[in-house]
Amino acid sequence: MSSCCCFSGLVSSRTLGSALAAVPRDGVQSLDDILLVMARKENRVSGRMRMSTRVDAAVVNKGSDGAGNCRSVDGARRQAKWISYGGCIPSILRALEAVRDLDEALKPWEESLSDKERSIILHEQFDWERALEIFEWFKRKKCYKLNVIHYNIMLRILGRERKWDLVKSLWCEMQADGTAPSNPTYGTLIDVFSKGGMEKGALLWLADMYKRGMEPDEVTMGIVMQTHKKAGQFREAQQFFKIWSSSTSDSSSMQGNLSSHTYNALIDIHGKAGQLKEASDLFAEMLKQGIVPNTVTFNTMIHICGNHGQLEEVAALLGKMEEIRCFPDSRTYNILISIYVKSDDIDAAAGSFSKMKASGLLPDAVSYRTLLYAFSIRQMIKEAETLVMEMEDQGIEMDEYTQTALTRMYVDVGMLEKSWLWFLRFQHEMSSECYAATIDAFGVHGHLSLAEKAFGCSVVKQKLSVLVLNVMIKAYGIAKNTAKACETFDSMEKYGFSPDKCAYNSIVQILCSAELPHRAKFYVRKMQEAGFMSDCVPYCSVISSFARIGKVGMAEELFREMTEFRVQPDIVVFGTLINAFAEAGNIRKVNEYVDSMKGAGFAVNSIICNSLIRLYTNIGDLHEAQETYKLLQSFEKGPDVFASNCMIDLYSENSMVREAEGIFDSLQKTGEANEFSFSMMVNMYKKAGEFGKALAIAQEMRGKALLSDALSYNTLIGLYASDGRMKEAAQLFIEMLHLGVLPNDSTFASLGIGLVKRGVSKGAIKHLELARKKDVQTGLQAWKETIYSVIGLSGDATDLGTRVGDFLKMDSAAGSVLLGGIQTLSKPVNPKQCSYG
Repeated sequence: MSSCCCFSGLVSSRTLGSALAAVPRDGVQSLDDILLVMARKENRVSGRMRMSTRVDAAVVNKGSDGAGNCRSVDGARRQAKWISYGGCIPSILRALEAVRDLDEALKPWEESLSDKERSIILHEQFDWERALEIFEWFKRKKCYKLNVIHYNIMLRILGRERKWDLVKSLWCEMQADGTAPSNPTYGTLIDVFSKGGMEKGALLWLADMYKRGMEPDEVTMGIVMQTHKKAGQFREAQQFFKIWSSSTSDSSSMQGNLSSHTYNALIDIHGKAGQLKEASDLFAEMLKQGIVPNTVTFNTMIHICGNHGQLEEVAALLGKMEEIRCFPDSRTYNILISIYVKSDDIDAAAGSFSKMKASGLLPDAVSYRTLLYAFSIRQMIKEAETLVMEMEDQGIEMDEYTQTALTRMYVDVGMLEKSWLWFLRFQHEMSSECYAATIDAFGVHGHLSLAEKAFGCSVVKQKLSVLVLNVMIKAYGIAKNTAKACETFDSMEKYGFSPDKCAYNSIVQILCSAELPHRAKFYVRKMQEAGFMSDCVPYCSVISSFARIGKVGMAEELFREMTEFRVQPDIVVFGTLINAFAEAGNIRKVNEYVDSMKGAGFAVNSIICNSLIRLYTNIGDLHEAQETYKLLQSFEKGPDVFASNCMIDLYSENSMVREAEGIFDSLQKTGEANEFSFSMMVNMYKKAGEFGKALAIAQEMRGKALLSDALSYNTLIGLYASDGRMKEAAQLFIEMLHLGVLPNDSTFASLGIGLVKRGVSKGAIKHLELARKKDVQTGLQAWKETIYSVIGLSGDATDLGTRVGDFLKMDSAAGSVLLGGIQTLSKPVNPKQCSYG
């Protein structure tokens, strides 16, 4: 198969096929029809393009000082370039610029212009209409014969301006005049179509090229690869090059003759495809072939290596640049700044910026914006403000995203006045997206009034959008102002917007977090009606909220509604309902939802197993608990401390000491045993009459400082009091008070048992309890004096009583909570209702 056939096969089966898929089928016979399609597309967007051109022209004409400096600088550069051509060219170009009439402007040279001079004249035209006018003038003069080079220049000029109808006209004219297209012709057409956003159309020109029996030269091949790269088709670009290079009789010889431009393109394509090794191999081959890499080559390699975190390779490449005296340009330094920022080496980024200035290069907008953004998100106030002043001195505009980042920086460090002044300074230029970012910066930090002011500005400036409304709703949610969050959501239609999925999700989550599931349910139903219910997450949030406030019936009702709408529940929804019914002790419902979950294709996971073990522990079902625990042991992570503590509790209740010890020992080995594990072991040994073991566990518990909960303190106080160790019991009681742990009726019941064992009458204990319930402070003092009197430490009682009295008199949250807690707790805490960790 010939090389042409190879290429034709590639184009027809892959590239050409995909390109044709984008073209209407009716009447598409040739590239003429393709051009017609493109011209129609251009007409649909011509108004928008003209507006863009006017804006661009206004920016260019205005210049940095508003006096047309940019135009004058460009004019001076053109004049210098014209002079470099020599001969009559400078005079001709000046005449064409000064005189509108072509007959008058070109009269001195009317019959003496060479092909090359005509090419230069066309190439140097700034305005496409003027270029076309001159081209038509050449055609009218019978003394001139236009060649393919002249057509190529005009195709590039018109294609660059996206004048597809005129491109088509020129193409047809070439065919009619017998002007055969050359490699540069196709290269030009492929290039302008690709840059005009017509990548698929560009590849149709490649197909036409092969139909004529032509093969791309190296330049055209490079343009085709760039077209694939622009479309993100890196594999196709690599495959095209592979087939193109294999089409020569001596591919190794051809490889050595590739230009640096082609190597640069290949290295860049491999880099963008994430193929660091292949890019590095090409770079090494380039050096081996004796092709000296230029700044573009090094920039590409530095960018690739930096993006892969290969900072040592970056340093080596910089060293190589210095070795061959290939000096970094502005892009080199911009790449380095970006790489170092990405790797969180802000000092190196700032250093590259300084080196850039020291080398005589002026940082551009990219340099400043990259570094300024990096400073702002790291709250480097001084450095950021220095850069801002430099930008203002240099006349470099700050983009709105950097402006917003600086506003957020000032908010993050608490400089609210400065953040607001910065916002006011730039708000006139902000897009809706940046208004949203600013409102979010204020809202996230709880500065609701500033968020509301910024929101008001967005309304006045007509920058309101769904995104802006969404972040305002979020700000109200963070401030726990559910009423305003709902009001803002409900006002969307008044402002002419419809809530999106994000808005519905936000309002539902805000209301569920505030435990207002009844109101959240209303918005879930509206979300369903609006067609935004793509999964069960919003339903799950409301169901969970109902479950948390004990409205299990409402949770179940919403679950049924969800399934009626054919919204498929996930394992989280099932787990929520199973846990809710487990806490309610409803084993029938638990089993019902476990079966439903399995029927939906979900396996029981560790979270659901924990819910089941909690249920079986509460109802005392040892067998089911053991089976569930075995299932947990089969999981990769095994049972957690919660499930293990539940099993210790159940084994303790059933006097299964050896089994409980086995689980406790396992927790000890993994370091997971917590205060509840120890407390239950103490209770089990105490219940079994093994006080020695119970005391040993208690001592270990105190040594590891595992006492933080009233249940744990009560367990040890009860142990010591039962064993007649009133001194240890008293020490723990005072420790409780000092730490702000609320004593309850169980605490005083245990202390009473200990005092009775020391000879205090039950009547006296009853009198102490009555005194405590009548007046907390007086009652506590009476308990202490009695305890210290009995254990023979009356000398410390006054000091202790004073300290405790001072503690109870404190006008502090801790003192208030303690007093309130002791007054309101009227019965012992049920260990079954406590967390197991």
